[in-house]
Amino acid sequence: MTNRAITDLGGVSAGPIDRHEHEPTLTERRIDAMMMLLRQQPREFFKADENRRTIESLTPEFYEQSDYYERWIAAMRGLLVEKGIISEAELAAKLTEVKARYASGKE
Repeated sequence: MTNRAITDLGGVSAGPIDRHEHEPTLTERRIDAMMMLLRQQPREFFKADENRRTIESLTPEFYEQSDYYERWIAAMRGLLVEKGIISEAELAAKLTEVKARYASGKE
């Protein structure tokens, strides 16, 4: 077998596909909205091809253990850091702030 990207499943048995529709969760809707805002003019921080490249470069372990929207979050984070829009330190500081706010009940 040739060396394939984790997303290249053409011709490979990958098991059944769940085709049932579901109502998106609040988190899924927020992630979708964030993606639209980041890719929309006039900002357009990144394009669909860059997003796809970033998702395809996730480790096989992360890709297989993550759901669709977790991959989107990882891709957004990677692209925003890669492009210098936000730093890892800024993200870590904001995450600490949000966790503290959540723990105190002041969501």
